[in-house]
Amino acid sequence: MASMDHVGGNFDAKNYDKNMQNVLGGEELYSTWEEVHDTFDSMDLQENLLQGIYAYGFEKPSAIQQRGIVPFCQGLDVIQQAQLGTGRTATFCSGILQQLDYNIQDCQALVLTPSKGLAQQTEKVMRAIGDYLQVKVHACVGGTSIREDQRILLSGVHIVVGTPGRVFDMLRRRALFSDYIKMFVLDEADEMLSRSFKDQINDIFQLLPQNLQVGVFSATMPPEALETTRKFMNNPVRIHVKRDELTLEGIKQFNVNVDKEEWKLDALCDLYDTVAITESVIFINTRRKVDWLKDQMRARGHTVSATHGDMDQNTRDIIMREFRSGSSRVLITTDLLAR
Repeated sequence: MASMDHVGGNFDAKNYDKNMQNVLGGEELYSTWEEVHDTFDSMDLQENLLQGIYAYGFEKPSAIQQRGIVPFCQGLDVIQQAQLGTGRTATFCSGILQQLDYNIQDCQALVLTPSKGLAQQTEKVMRAIGDYLQVKVHACVGGTSIREDQRILLSGVHIVVGTPGRVFDMLRRRALFSDYIKMFVLDEADEMLSRSFKDQINDIFQLLPQNLQVGVFSATMPPEALETTRKFMNNPVRIHVKRDELTLEGIKQFNVNVDKEEWKLDALCDLYDTVAITESVIFINTRRKVDWLKDQMRARGHTVSATHGDMDQNTRDIIMREFRSGSSRVLITTDLLAR
């Protein structure tokens, strides 16, 4: 079994502990990677991977992709912190796809996420970007057939994306072999390293090989979560894209100050009544409020749809197809869509 001390000879524990104490004392997570690539072509990626990236719709890398893809492709352990919707998923997908040995029909990369919906969404992104590489990806999540998981895993896949409970079960059943796994990614790491998942992550890590590249990706990195990474990362490169570094080209940004919570609905509806909006997405921080706002806006005559993590995948897919086709002009959602 793998030890929790995955540390190589070049790991500067003293310096890492010093930096960790600064973070635990409230210092902001800082970047130790200065190299920036303004184009995907300059990243020395495989031609078939570049085809997949461009076919997926990317034209130029986002801020986190400009800094984060190359160090991951170089096999370095990374801690990458950036907000939702900034291209984090495509960052680690590209890094994984670049490093796979496609002649080996065994799992070489394991990606863990806190929810079934996010795992399935990540699988779709991985499969789409890796389309020209003929990559084999499987989402290993609860609520699906264990027997079907076993069949697919034993038939051979390059990448497994899953939730901790089902992934650990497949490792324990020996349906998922860890011998060839060389990349391990935690997405939404702030949640993955919280108390509810930490023990499961440790159990899974114990079953993985010693020489393992680890990637940690999150919008936030609380000190206690960052401290936990000390156990299984080797001299990680830390990259933090701050909010003020993010730009959305072609999108005008402005804010409306609303003094009271109960005034938000009126302000929002006023916007839709006065501004010509063809399609829009409204992000809400709770699933309950998504349903509430949908009902309120429909009552005021607006054609809206809504999606969140409590819905099954088929329902969410139908709603997204309706939105893309123009049947619904306004989509209300939690941050699930941004991921």
